[in-house]
Amino acid sequence: MRNWRSLLASVSLVAFASGASAAQLNIYAWSGEVPPQIVDDFSKETGITVTFDTYDSNETMMAKLSAGASGYDLIEPSQYTVQVLSKQGLLQELDHGKIPNIGNLGSPFRNISFDPGQKWSVPYIWGTTGFAYNKDCVKTPPTSWKALWDPQYEGRIYMLDNMLAAYIAGLQVNGYRAGSTKPEEIEKATQSLIDQKKVLGGYNSTNYGDLLASGEACIVQGWNGSIAQVMATNPKIKYVVPDEGGSMWIDGFAIPKSAKNVEEAYKFIDYMMRPDVAAKAANLSKSATVIDKAKSLLPKEVVENAAIYPPEDKLTKADFILDVGEATKLYQDGWTKVKTAQ
Repeated sequence: MRNWRSLLASVSLVAFASGASAAQLNIYAWSGEVPPQIVDDFSKETGITVTFDTYDSNETMMAKLSAGASGYDLIEPSQYTVQVLSKQGLLQELDHGKIPNIGNLGSPFRNISFDPGQKWSVPYIWGTTGFAYNKDCVKTPPTSWKALWDPQYEGRIYMLDNMLAAYIAGLQVNGYRAGSTKPEEIEKATQSLIDQKKVLGGYNSTNYGDLLASGEACIVQGWNGSIAQVMATNPKIKYVVPDEGGSMWIDGFAIPKSAKNVEEAYKFIDYMMRPDVAAKAANLSKSATVIDKAKSLLPKEVVENAAIYPPEDKLTKADFILDVGEATKLYQDGWTKVKTAQ
């Protein structure tokens, strides 16, 4: 759910309210998940000057934080990233007293496994990883990851340029669980991804929805929110949670240990937990909100969009990827082999 189509991979949005103070906030978040209009609204309401940069993978964000002073006050990590960053001592423990609207979180998101009690992060949106296709060139509706290995679409298949996302498909197409830590399963998935390169048009985590809409791509692996944005204007695009399960993810807000503008970061988190704001953000980004009261404010076409809110039976097999620990090295080595394979 992660590509705001009108933005570049990295943008800066600096908004000022009339008579604004010197208060500042530097945000580093997923591309496409926090609409520019929401940032502008926050700045106008609070007088806080916001600088907003985006990334297209957790790994890019983690590398920047691990390298030292990033200059960011607020980040938007996915579930396993919260685990990794907290273990590395790179996050501040949250003071819930400064987030009064945290009580608006839906019950499924109040005590999540990767961060019990929201010690390090506050959930913002959730979604799935699956694939999408263009009906103009894919005549028989596919339901399996196997479609992304189908030679009839050679050169018009795109995978996410994201290590763990690619391995979701590579593992599940072999009957394994995404996030596996078994060396032999990761090795088999690596070989499948290498074999797939014969039919790939490329790897893309930014404008794959646009490639699909234009017909340059027939099938793409993708995050549901990014695809839902394209579907809103192109009815020929269809999103699929694959038979093998795909994955479910949760992205939330966290404050880096090195943050300078901490109070402003808390104000933004609390602002995003307001039902009216959460509903507006979810509607603009075509994402599933974690705020129950916000969902009731969304238009029918969003709530009933299966790409945004999949049927529960479609989520029963979806894997929830957590920190893979020492197996990370196996994935990194395998990914290097995949990317360098001819």
